Amino acid sequence: MESRNLTSVTEFILLGLSSRPELQVHLFLLFFIFYLVILMGNLLIVLLILRDSRLHTPMYFFLTNLSSIEVCFTSCVFPQMLVHLLAERKSISYFRCVIQFYTFLSFGIAECYILSVMAYDRYVAIRDPLRYSVTMNWGICGMLAAAPWLGGFMFSAIDTVTTFQLSFCHNNVINHFVCEMPALLHLSCTDTTHAELVMHVLCIFTLLSPITFIILSYTHIIIAVLRIRSAQGRRKAFSTCSSHLLVVTLFFGTIMSLYLNSKSLSSSEFNKIVSVFYVAFTPALNPLIYSLRNKEVKMALRKFWGKPESS
Repeated sequence: MESRNLTSVTEFILLGLSSRPELQVHLFLLFFIFYLVILMGNLLIVLLILRDSRLHTPMYFFLTNLSSIEVCFTSCVFPQMLVHLLAERKSISYFRCVIQFYTFLSFGIAECYILSVMAYDRYVAIRDPLRYSVTMNWGICGMLAAAPWLGGFMFSAIDTVTTFQLSFCHNNVINHFVCEMPALLHLSCTDTTHAELVMHVLCIFTLLSPITFIILSYTHIIIAVLRIRSAQGRRKAFSTCSSHLLVVTLFFGTIMSLYLNSKSLSSSEFNKIVSVFYVAFTPALNPLIYSLRNKEVKMALRKFWGKPESS
């Protein structure tokens, strides 16, 4: 009986990015533009890869998965956030909060894993280019692409069940714009030690393991590249990794500062600042990074717009 009374919350109030009414319309326009850029940029990447046969390679197959995950990841947050920026009552039902929490975390974890798969792909391509097409055949690529999605859905289920077993009493005001784990832990009126322990243990599998794998992959990549005798060959090898490495730095840097920093469990403003960066800025920059720094994507883009491929 006591447990049921403590968990009697039926909805949450999301305070959003700012409590100042005069900023709401400006924030709506800003994040509406961000959302359009994210959707158009990532969907354009997917369309280019599907249309251009020269991009039907493992590297671009994994890039298609990354762009698809980015669209799903941001779509868990932006539509509701935009509505709340113009609404007087910024409420979300308990059930919708659970769904948002689960899907948002699922696609976030999937992105961590797909970035590590892309690092492995670059490692195989540079270490043994002659056997690359055999090692990274389409059967292997399919399994490597499916694993991040499955891993995201599985690990997020554990975090979701753990978090929503907490009691929130009648305190239902979340100082955030999304139902996210640190914000909900801060809101709970009961002991969160177990939930925090589960969060940090899962971070080992969903954050530290992928980033460790990426670091090891790039260590071997650097060793392999330094063995290439020609300077032009070394530049070409490094250029195929530069876009991915920049995306990894942006994404993992912000995610780890939130989930592995003790400050994130005590500072709501810190949570929101970091969350805005990896929910809005990083997904918007990814298509630009891959299109501006990748010659093959630029050629496909020129072909898509009906322009000559060489200038």
